[in-house]
Amino acid sequence: MKFSEDTLKKVAEVIARYPEGKSKSALLPVLHMAQDEFGGWLSPATMDYVAGLLNLEPIEVYEVATFYSMYNLKPVGKYIFEVCQTGPCMLNGSDRIIDYIKAKLQIGVGETTQDGLFTLKTVECLGACGYAPMMQMGKNYREHLTKEKVDAIIEECRQNAALNN
Repeated sequence: MKFSEDTLKKVAEVIARYPEGKSKSALLPVLHMAQDEFGGWLSPATMDYVAGLLNLEPIEVYEVATFYSMYNLKPVGKYIFEVCQTGPCMLNGSDRIIDYIKAKLQIGVGETTQDGLFTLKTVECLGACGYAPMMQMGKNYREHLTKEKVDAIIEECRQNAALNN
C-alpha cells in the first residue's frame, strides 16, 4: 500500500504546515486523502500506513478515525446518506426519515445495499438545525427531508450511477 506520487506530494505539503515534531496535526487531512485514494474507507492496513507516514503509533490513528463519523471503517456505498439524529432534527422527524430510508433501501444503519450504491449512517449535529430534518451526502446537504424528497434523492442517485457506468 502506497499513496500515488501526487498524493505523497500533497501529504508532504500538509505536514510542512506544522512545526517539526507536530506531524499529528496533519492527521485529519491525511486520513481524508487515504480514504479518498484507498476505496472510500480506512482499513487497519491503511491506518497503519498513515501512522507510519506521520511517525505516530497506530493506536493514535485508530483513536481519531473511530471518533469522527466522516471516516468509514468498512467499505461503503457510492452514496452515503448521513442523517443527523440530534435534538432539532429528531424533533422535526429525522427518526421517521431514518426508518423510511431503512425500509426503502432494506438496510440498517451502518449497512450498505446489496448493489453497493447506498450506505446509511446516523451522525451527530451537522450544524444545519434550521433545515431539519437533514442529511449530508458527500459535501452536500439535503434539507427539510420528507419521504418524497428521499425518494427523489434515491432516484437521482440511481440515475447518476447508471450514467456513470
